[in-house]
Amino acid sequence: MKFTDEILADLRFGFARKVPVILQSEDSECGLACLAMIANYHGHQSDLHTLRRQFATSLKGVNLARMIQMAAHLQLDGRPLRLELKDLPHLRLPCILHWEMNHFIVLTKVAQNHITVHDPARGCRILCWSEVSSAFTGVALELSPAADFAPTTLKAAISLRTLTGPVSGLGGALLRIFILALVLEVLGILGPFYLQWVIDEVLVVNDRSLLTLLGIVYLAVTLFSALFSALRAWVVIHINATLGVQWAANVFSHLLRLPQSFFEKRHIGDVVSRYGAIQNIRRTITTNMVSAILDGIMAIAILAVIAMYSLKLTVIVVGVFLLYLILRWVAFHPLRAATERHIFAAAKQQTYLLESIRGVQTLKLFNRESERTARFSNLLVETTNEDIRVQQISALFNAGQHFLVGIGHVAVIWLAALMVIRSSFTVGMLVAYSTYASQFLNRGDALVNALIEFKMLRLYGERLADIVLTPPELDTTPHYTGPDPSPSLEIRHLYFRYAEAEPWILQDANLLVDAGASVAIIGLSGCGKTTLVKLLLGLLTPDTGKILLGGVDIRQLGLRRYRSIVGSVMQSDPLFAGSIAENIALTDPEAGLDEIIMVAQWAGIHEDIIAMPMGYQSLVGDMGSTLSGGQKQRVLLARALFTKPQLLILDEATSHLDMLRERQVNEHLRHLKITRILIAHRRETILQCDRVYRLAHGALQPVSLEHYQHDQELGTTSVAEALAVGRNGP
Repeated sequence: MKFTDEILADLRFGFARKVPVILQSEDSECGLACLAMIANYHGHQSDLHTLRRQFATSLKGVNLARMIQMAAHLQLDGRPLRLELKDLPHLRLPCILHWEMNHFIVLTKVAQNHITVHDPARGCRILCWSEVSSAFTGVALELSPAADFAPTTLKAAISLRTLTGPVSGLGGALLRIFILALVLEVLGILGPFYLQWVIDEVLVVNDRSLLTLLGIVYLAVTLFSALFSALRAWVVIHINATLGVQWAANVFSHLLRLPQSFFEKRHIGDVVSRYGAIQNIRRTITTNMVSAILDGIMAIAILAVIAMYSLKLTVIVVGVFLLYLILRWVAFHPLRAATERHIFAAAKQQTYLLESIRGVQTLKLFNRESERTARFSNLLVETTNEDIRVQQISALFNAGQHFLVGIGHVAVIWLAALMVIRSSFTVGMLVAYSTYASQFLNRGDALVNALIEFKMLRLYGERLADIVLTPPELDTTPHYTGPDPSPSLEIRHLYFRYAEAEPWILQDANLLVDAGASVAIIGLSGCGKTTLVKLLLGLLTPDTGKILLGGVDIRQLGLRRYRSIVGSVMQSDPLFAGSIAENIALTDPEAGLDEIIMVAQWAGIHEDIIAMPMGYQSLVGDMGSTLSGGQKQRVLLARALFTKPQLLILDEATSHLDMLRERQVNEHLRHLKITRILIAHRRETILQCDRVYRLAHGALQPVSLEHYQHDQELGTTSVAEALAVGRNGP
């Protein structure tokens, strides 16, 4: 029953407005997706990509107040309501419901036994009242056009060129495929004529010579058809390979140039799913596009041929095709919606699988394998159910298509047989006509299927466009052409927050680190130290203020050039599959072993490595799984030192080391005489720095080393406790 209701909910009849289903791409943008659905319903045609650029959201999502503000920018008046379940029928639809305490959905219809909602995480859903009762929080938001509302269209253009990037040889290859396929189609159209001539010209007069001639000619036609078919297949294989490699490489290159925030807001499985849309689009372009053009041409040609045989019979054939066309038009929207839900469910399942594999150690330690398996089974069932729905919809309408074609075939044969009885048709003409009529319907069916696939292609294009249309990281190319600036770092009046409605993480932060100096930045957990590091490394862009290296703005210097000067170790830095030497020499795969050993000694990891059976060729496993936490940190430090940085930024880079190892590493770093900025909590790391700053309330405040050490000697052993004392130096 629910399956039938959801199909009916997706149907499009007439010109009545329907609320579109827009699925969220990021974890926390359900509110933005709901706003996009209602804005599109009222005439503000905009996609999620455009709204995302207009209204930046953080990983924390948006609240109701922020949604009202965003709606006002779209000329929509918001009316927040608190209501009971029984009041839902009185809401102005469509409206937004607060769901399960952490989600927003769009209510589109209220019936006696159920409601229809558009869930940005799952698509169109039919929910019974018991499900609504357990999930609805009692908060709703009605949105209606304001007095100054004007319909508009603000959607990002999705062209094939935009999706593929620069690809060479595509036009010529498609032309070759088209010519070969056209020759095949022309040769194939001769088959019914051969049957007609054999029946009407050979069998009637028993002309064996003509039969031999026709047989030889048709054998030649068959031979040429096989040859051209092989050539066409060869060209398709070639273009699929060359186009696939170029396209996949272009998108992957663009993907790696996207800002860090893109990856932080998305599940890895969803990114992989969107990247995989390349295969569906490529297959449609290289094979279905040519086939669709040829099917259209041949359908017109065959229609002209059968019209010369009999206009009356041709009207019936065309009528059957038009009925089939209407049937497929009705089927398109439910099929597209079901396909989109299946893709989304499969991406969610893939994300869960990757997360489970990545976190299997934690699952074992907390005995959560069974619960994780049960949850994965539920996701697998959900994906399978969505796939079944796609197949069921296809099966229903395929059955309707076969029924219509069958009726048309019976009617054509019936009437043609009557014409033979009346001697207005020959037997050969009947056979040829029925064959051509079947070919026309088959061509028409293939053409319609191709057009449906091209319409569905936008679904895959929209998913891939989430990657392709996202602008790459800004300011990577240099505008400064002078020599490398000195490794002094300055922060001037820095302000930063993750979204407009979010609290400030940094407010008027200022800092000056002289060349060769070492500075420790301390602060309570969650105060913004890692955010500050990401700003210093150019991974985030400040709202206002500047970060200067040697007096040059790092974005004027160019982030690629700046990062070649700066070395860094972050808390979550990974190691990549390969050997220890390959991970240390990440920026120069051709580096010599002596250089790798030198930086490993600086990082205090050399003795550990040579004690391994394969030394520097030892494999690190998946993300460094064969190494201990301290070993991994020291390999990462060696990797940072390998680039010979003039400025080194470390975010808890020695937190897994024992005191002796940490002291050794700090001594090595001190002798390198490079500028260092350390995020640290441990006393030993902090006291070896020249200056200490505390990050609190968005500002950097100097802390006296003498006061800090005195607090430690009094028994305030942790940085958190030292900060609580609040003894600031000059």
